[in-house]
Amino acid sequence: MTDLSLPGLPGALPDKRQVAASFSRAAASYDSVAELQRAVGHALLEQLPSDVEPQHWLDLGSGTGYFSRALRSRFPQAAGVAVDIAEGMLQHARGQEGAHYYVAGDAERLPLQDASVDLIFTSLAVQWCGDFRAVLDEAFRVLQPGGALAFASLCAGTLHELRESWQAVDGLVHVNRFRPLQDYQRLCEQSALRVLTLQVRPHVLHYPDVRSLTHELKALGAHNLNPGRPAGLTGRARMQGLLQAYEQFRQTQGLPATYQVVYGVLQKPLIEGE
Repeated sequence: MTDLSLPGLPGALPDKRQVAASFSRAAASYDSVAELQRAVGHALLEQLPSDVEPQHWLDLGSGTGYFSRALRSRFPQAAGVAVDIAEGMLQHARGQEGAHYYVAGDAERLPLQDASVDLIFTSLAVQWCGDFRAVLDEAFRVLQPGGALAFASLCAGTLHELRESWQAVDGLVHVNRFRPLQDYQRLCEQSALRVLTLQVRPHVLHYPDVRSLTHELKALGAHNLNPGRPAGLTGRARMQGLLQAYEQFRQTQGLPATYQVVYGVLQKPLIEGE
């Protein structure tokens, strides 16, 4: 049973086939605008347990391979596997001295053997998964006893400035929806993994204007992928309304875009049921 913990359409999470296609198209432009992704991933690396020394690691939702390279640098003796649902991202990442293996796959059904890795690192990927319980179950399955899952994901409240501005214009779904923090907390506690840390931190980026933000979201492949999103181009009048509505949020640094980032580090017990 899929655990969305969200209302029905148009509140459901995006179709992962559309997510994969969107990120594949964005592979060439992704790194040029991935300031948030790098900041969050590095913050997640800092939260890895100090005693983690994996022989095999998994970069789940590996994208262009930026953090596969970081993991290989940090654990030079370990073998790494990069898994992503977007073929275009994997093609872009191959040959960059990151992971040893590149595999197309879904976090909810990992193409890996049981107890095959010691560390799963996944940064800003699992927010696209409708069934986070399945993600945790798969992590438990492929981790060796004592292995760790470190994830960073987005939760409800992300891009609230953009959502509220569009709400003032036409009330339609223009901004991706994400799982509530309470669902992450509940599902992590209910999983067979032991929760070491689970916290939410806001990351705020600033832009000179709204078009800079929307251009970046498109270049990342993270523009509106919601079911029920408006079809076709946005008319000039609605776009002008958005620009005016967003101005209420302007700060001295520019227009803010807030990302609510959930960080979690979970461990597979050495003894089953511990």
